[in-house]
Amino acid sequence: MSRFTTALADAAPSTQGITLGTTGERHTWSEVGARAGRMGSVLMERGLEPGAAVAVLAGSPVDIAPAVQAIWLRGASVTMLHQPTARTDPRRYAGETAAILRVIGAELVVVGAPFGDVAERLTAGGLPVVTVAELDAGTAMSVSVPPVDESATALLQLTSGSTATPKAVRITHANLWANLESMCDAAGLTAGSDVMVSWLPLFHDMGMVGFLTLPMCRGIDLVTVTPTDFLRSPLLWPQLISKYRGTCTAAPNFAYAITARTLARLEPGEAELDLKSLRFALNGAEPIDVAAVEAFLHAGARFGMPDTAMVCAYGMAEATLGVSFHPWGTPLQIDRVEAAALEQDRRALPVHGEVPDAHVRAFPVLGPPLPGIDVQVRSVEGEVLPERSIGTLMIRGDSVTELYLTVDGPVPTRGADGWLDTGDLGYLVDGRVVVCGRQKDLIIMGGRNIHPTDIERVAMSVDGVRAGNAAAVGWQTSGGRESFALVVESRDAGDENAVRVIADAVRSAVTAEIGVRPAQVVVLPVGALPKTPSGKIKRAATAALLRHQD
Repeated sequence: MSRFTTALADAAPSTQGITLGTTGERHTWSEVGARAGRMGSVLMERGLEPGAAVAVLAGSPVDIAPAVQAIWLRGASVTMLHQPTARTDPRRYAGETAAILRVIGAELVVVGAPFGDVAERLTAGGLPVVTVAELDAGTAMSVSVPPVDESATALLQLTSGSTATPKAVRITHANLWANLESMCDAAGLTAGSDVMVSWLPLFHDMGMVGFLTLPMCRGIDLVTVTPTDFLRSPLLWPQLISKYRGTCTAAPNFAYAITARTLARLEPGEAELDLKSLRFALNGAEPIDVAAVEAFLHAGARFGMPDTAMVCAYGMAEATLGVSFHPWGTPLQIDRVEAAALEQDRRALPVHGEVPDAHVRAFPVLGPPLPGIDVQVRSVEGEVLPERSIGTLMIRGDSVTELYLTVDGPVPTRGADGWLDTGDLGYLVDGRVVVCGRQKDLIIMGGRNIHPTDIERVAMSVDGVRAGNAAAVGWQTSGGRESFALVVESRDAGDENAVRVIADAVRSAVTAEIGVRPAQVVVLPVGALPKTPSGKIKRAATAALLRHQD
């Protein structure tokens, strides 16, 4: 067996387990393993062979955990399908799902509640489907585990925005185990003493790898709810950390911003929260806003949260998950650099003394690369750059994958030299990673290289703009001048007067702090900004939306 499947089997006797935070329903990993054995007997009866690809669509983590374990212990690979929402067009979703299944070569789709209607559509389309209920009808308490090579596919992780033109990262057993080991080492995770708390979507790599696969194969306690549960009540997240003495959690930046606002609004005695146990709150999956991070730490301090709890990180599906972690148990590190040098000379020069905010850019330092991963910064010409020079981040290591699966067939992820081009702009400082933004999103005006995240950060500080819901995109004015546009979401988008006030405030704030004036500011209602299934803003689609409205 591979080291990963061996770890799954070794964790099966564990008395730790998975708890559904909304109900308190708990299953030990031993019980999950027994259920996986019964499910595996059904998969074996259906002729599922090692090397086959299986897609999974289910809502409850308690159903997903034994289902994916059963698939892995049959030597097959798992693909977590993006989950439809109330706004999803059923016919379009069925068509996009069919395209994904063709790309990954799926031989079976496992469907659980609440997606029974999807199962019916897939079956009607001639796709092989088995429900979680049918898997649960298995009678065998254990199933023989076929040999699984380290080079076998464990996960086919769909990339962000891949529903229209599907693309999946092929993650082998060796890739997966290398990243799990390095993340556990860097995070100091230990069975019996750590409790992981998560609401992350399991179709996203942070949720699937970091907050289901890792605790399941290391026998660590996990308390979990769905993203819908969190969005319905953001206070639920800190409440679960408090109730179960959570030590480790993770989320994208927007969630920390929302939760900071939620905690700050609580009146004394309104919520009995104790966050002293939280030692590792990983922030990743999107550009990290320093103001949001600091607001979360400040709001959490009222409830005993340590000021060292925040762990800013860098990761991507092509690295399986983690690339670098800020060292846990140490204070947040912010690199304050000269805006002019950053934007004009592509250098991150430290700010000394008192400097106006408009002349400063601040980035969280994302820590050293995880064990087994190397990071370089290269110029457009491929030259390896010295520290504090801005360039493209390149990575290599045992957890860095080799292939994408696409509609046109397999495509290498790495270059001929073995290094993967992340597409992210950043720099190194004392060997630690700093990310500035995406190369393709860079806004160039008057010789300045402006990162949209800097503009978006200012826009989101304006009253009425929703946290995590602003997009700055390159824009050409009617006179042909290169500029940029800003699109923000607001709950007041239906009020013309409020829209005017918000747009004027955003325009003024950005002009004052960044030193450039938006060509236009558009205020949209909640849910209007184009996003990937994992919740990231799609800037190219936002620009297309603006052009359509213009």
